[in-house]
Amino acid sequence: MLLKIRRPWDVRASDTTPEAHAFDRRRFLETAGTLGLGGAAGLMGCRKASAHEPAIAPSPPPPEIARLYPAGRNAAFALDRPLTDEKTFTSYNNYYEFGDGKEDPARNAHRLTTRPWAIEITGLVEKPFTIDRDELVRKIGLEERLYRLRCVEAWSMAIPWTGFPLRKLVALAKPLSAAAFLRVVSFKRPKEALAQLKPWYPWPYFEAYRIEETTNDLAFVAVGAYGKELAKQNGLPLRLVMPWKYGYKSAKGVVKLDFTDRQPATFWNALQPLEYGFLSNVNPQVPHPRWSQASERFFGPRGMQFRATQPYNGYADLVAEMYSEDSRKRSS
Repeated sequence: MLLKIRRPWDVRASDTTPEAHAFDRRRFLETAGTLGLGGAAGLMGCRKASAHEPAIAPSPPPPEIARLYPAGRNAAFALDRPLTDEKTFTSYNNYYEFGDGKEDPARNAHRLTTRPWAIEITGLVEKPFTIDRDELVRKIGLEERLYRLRCVEAWSMAIPWTGFPLRKLVALAKPLSAAAFLRVVSFKRPKEALAQLKPWYPWPYFEAYRIEETTNDLAFVAVGAYGKELAKQNGLPLRLVMPWKYGYKSAKGVVKLDFTDRQPATFWNALQPLEYGFLSNVNPQVPHPRWSQASERFFGPRGMQFRATQPYNGYADLVAEMYSEDSRKRSS
């Protein structure tokens, strides 16, 4: 008689997201808006990116920025899995400003003008100011970090990001002692991001974090990936990367950082507070109301693989101390 010993990384079929539940958040929200049900969000299944997508050549960065790539890798941030291939990263992602489907950002984001790109620093800071994105990069410098990326839709990737610690940008902003939260705002350019013409989202995109989260060593500002500047569909000119949180907390196309003493609203929490929390830390023990978070579909170099979801996406030793026991139980 043969006994099957269940290994820690084996995923039970009961923990996986049923295929029947795999539909995209955009279509769910459109339907809810049409019926007068208000905002909601849903799950999009992991279909492969189309091989027939148009190839859009990225605009080359100016020489003084181009020579910063590839940046030196920070060996302190290693991975327990292989990197996702670049083609998958650039062709399969959510960026609702550019369309409903996973492939739409790759098709449509080339319309976005990314230079010049101003970043506004405002709110509870010593002196509000505006800085050009390229000047910010030259001022702070770049490094490469390998991070896991976990989407709330239960798929995941492993990305070599290029950028700098968010705490360095916070230090440059010089927030006042009363600043307890950072609110970030993305661009609003409906002539370039045509999906922003649709009325069921409160554009522009906005996110927020506790101030101690922004100064954690993991919090990162990404301006590149895979040894070059970010593709527009992945967040160029600037996005945040909070790897212990679900992916929608990593705001793309950021134009404003506002320091405040009150907890701000966030985009998905405002649309559907019962499904998307303010903290949104990865927690396998707290299911989304419509699917399990116990496992994830990882895009590796050999295709999609099922993996068990790790608390805080595997970064508990670096971030868990920021949260109370109660918030750990409720975080989703």
